[in-house]
Amino acid sequence: MASLLIPYLSLNNFPISCQKHDSAISFKSHLIPTLLPCHISNMATPAPSSEHIFRSRFPAVPVPENVTIPEFVLQDAELYADKVAFVEAVTGKSYTYGEVANESRRFAKALRSIGLRKGEVVIVVLPNVAEYGIVVLGIMAAGGVVSGANPAGHESEIKKQVDAANAKLIVTNDAHYGKVKDLEVPVIVMGETSNTRAMNWTELLIAADRASDKIVHEPVYQTDLCALPFSSGTTGLSKGVMLSHRNLVANLCSTLFSVGPEMIGQVTTLGLIPFFHIYGITGICFATLRNKGKVVVMNRFELRTFLNALITQEVTFAPIVPPIILALVKNPIVDEFDLSKLKLRAIMTAAAPLAPELLIAFENKFPGVQVQEAYGLTEHSCITLSHGDPEKGHGIAKKNSVGFILPNLEVKFIDPDTGRSLPNNTNGEVCVRSKCVMLGYYNNKEETDRTIDKDGWLHTGDIGFIDDDGDVFIVDRIKELIKYKGFQVAPAELEAILLTHPSVEDAAVVPLPNEEAGEIPAAWVVINEESKESEEDIINFVANNVAHYKRIRVVQFVDNIPKSPSGKIMRRVIKEKMVEKMKAQISP
Repeated sequence: MASLLIPYLSLNNFPISCQKHDSAISFKSHLIPTLLPCHISNMATPAPSSEHIFRSRFPAVPVPENVTIPEFVLQDAELYADKVAFVEAVTGKSYTYGEVANESRRFAKALRSIGLRKGEVVIVVLPNVAEYGIVVLGIMAAGGVVSGANPAGHESEIKKQVDAANAKLIVTNDAHYGKVKDLEVPVIVMGETSNTRAMNWTELLIAADRASDKIVHEPVYQTDLCALPFSSGTTGLSKGVMLSHRNLVANLCSTLFSVGPEMIGQVTTLGLIPFFHIYGITGICFATLRNKGKVVVMNRFELRTFLNALITQEVTFAPIVPPIILALVKNPIVDEFDLSKLKLRAIMTAAAPLAPELLIAFENKFPGVQVQEAYGLTEHSCITLSHGDPEKGHGIAKKNSVGFILPNLEVKFIDPDTGRSLPNNTNGEVCVRSKCVMLGYYNNKEETDRTIDKDGWLHTGDIGFIDDDGDVFIVDRIKELIKYKGFQVAPAELEAILLTHPSVEDAAVVPLPNEEAGEIPAAWVVINEESKESEEDIINFVANNVAHYKRIRVVQFVDNIPKSPSGKIMRRVIKEKMVEKMKAQISP
């Protein structure tokens, strides 16, 4: 389902754990109540039934009805009209809350004026920019459905998403216009581009200001679809995840349940995680807007720029990925900065496991900065599990735990073979049920029925357990997705591309462990006898057809692909043999 950070959250999960710091600073994150007053007592309460169902130890929190996401996150924006909501770390371009509210309304009107109707999909192909939140809120306010695409994606990949979503409109900028100009879908371009083939953002807003107020305005309800992020689910190719306004409002209510009024307007969050990802737009942008904090926008990682942004913008909360933590620990550039100037209280990492040695090294170099690992799913609207306040009797959840069950959520752990729910301290597939569960996969009833059962349980594809204290642990994953630097890569997609090569007869893609990236895509390839291609040629062939993070990094030619009697690729066997071969090659 959804992998936090980064690109497609496909049953994108963010395995996260927290560590207890003796010098823990009391800091209430607007995003994850890990650092918020939680008044935690004992473990989660099993539901009184024949099934082993676990619920939050906290009372249910109200989810307002008849309110859309734009209305929910911009509530009381006029009281903070002059406060900065978004600021770009490099350019300094910023928008206040008053400007965000006004510009999103203008854009909504502009979209209606050019004929966008409720329920129609708009593909957003933008890097992290200060206007991203305005674009998304405007589309949703107009009744449209936002589908963020990776701007680093190959033109063919963006086309697949446009076609799969039946998109009616694309929003992009000058730098990425070339990737969408031939897709036969109307395009709005942010920047200087102005031609007969595209609408200019600024000109469109000005024209909308002059347009009649009698433009068709279809009422938008909380039950309406508002987002269509793409996720690879437990297996296979990416699918559109249908999320309603209610899904996202409910998720924010659960994750922000313990944010006190004293923290409103006080948190500065780093916006480095891609906003086209569910975590970037919901967990960072929407959560920060709801609590009237500031998002420091970065569209790419460069270590000096990153550290300078943390210090000059006084970032207090930084969601990042393990490769960045590795750079902070090992790169000598870090020593050029006066780390005593940092206001950072907590970091959160997701999308890939954090090695224990790396965690310890970070804690030693950045004492007092809390390290959290999180867990969430695109199919569950973002955050699924979280932590408690270290100063309120619970301490940060145990090492490697992904936290406790949030209010309004039910969780159970089932035997993957029998479907029987299991008691605490027993490994099983994690299933969750709440108002945050997606409406389903777009135009894919078969996958929807496979993922959400008749009783409304979302099957995550992850294996975990809940202990006696109510802390949840993720220990394995059923899904076959590869986590490259936090990006989720579907082996099936790469295998399909490999099989289009005229010399490739069969192929299997597996993850190989890598210190910097977490995992890298690697392939066993069966090539025909007359072929003259080298392994490097096959690597380059795939690279020319996918985004950079999907590139296969290792190829080994083999005689056959091991498969089970049912025809399923035996990926674990392949991975073990590839690792053995690589170890043999580097041993003395």
